[in-house]
Amino acid sequence: MDIERLKGRLAFLREAERLKDVLRSAHTASGRTESTAEHSWRLCLMAIVFADQLAGLDPLKILKMCVIHDLGEAINGDIPAVSQRAFPNKSQQERNDLLLLTRALDEPLKAEILALWDDYEQAQSPEAKAVKALDKLETILQHNQGRNPPGFDYAFNLGYGKPYTDADPLFEALRSLLDQDTRERMAMTSDRSG
Repeated sequence: MDIERLKGRLAFLREAERLKDVLRSAHTASGRTESTAEHSWRLCLMAIVFADQLAGLDPLKILKMCVIHDLGEAINGDIPAVSQRAFPNKSQQERNDLLLLTRALDEPLKAEILALWDDYEQAQSPEAKAVKALDKLETILQHNQGRNPPGFDYAFNLGYGKPYTDADPLFEALRSLLDQDTRERMAMTSDRSG
C-alpha cells in the first residue's frame, strides 16, 4: 500500500470539498441558492435514472464525467450560462483550475480525470455528448423547479443547450417536457407581475 498516494488522494478530496460552497444562479424549491456540488449530484442521479435509455454507452464513464464536469469550479466558482459569453477563456480557466485541484494526485488518476474533463468539454465521445445534454436538462429542470427571485429569465431556458438536447430522441423528448414546464413558469410569473 502506497501511503503517499493515499495522502495525495485525501488532499485532493479536501480541496474538492470547496465545490460544496460554490453557488450557482439556480435556486432550490425552498428558494435557497443551489451549489455546484448539488447540481453535480442530481446530474449523476439523472444519469442513473435514464441509464436504461442510453443503450450502448458506458454508464461508469458517464457517472465519472458527471462528477468531474464542473470540478474545476471549486477554485474560481461558477459562471452562469447567461454570462458565459463575457468570459471567452472560461474553458481554459476551468481546465487550469482542474490542474491545480488535481496537483496532489498520482499521475494515472490525474490523467484519467483530465481526459474525462477534456472529453466532456469538447463533447467528443457519445458519453460526453450524453452528459452535455443531461447537464443542460438538469439546469433547466432546476430553473423550473426552483423558487427563483423576481425577474428570473425563464425564456433563457427555451434556447439553452439545444444543440446538445436536439442530438438524441431521448433528450429531445425530455427537452420538450421541460420546455412545456418553462412556458408554464413564464405564464405564471407574467400573471403575477401583470
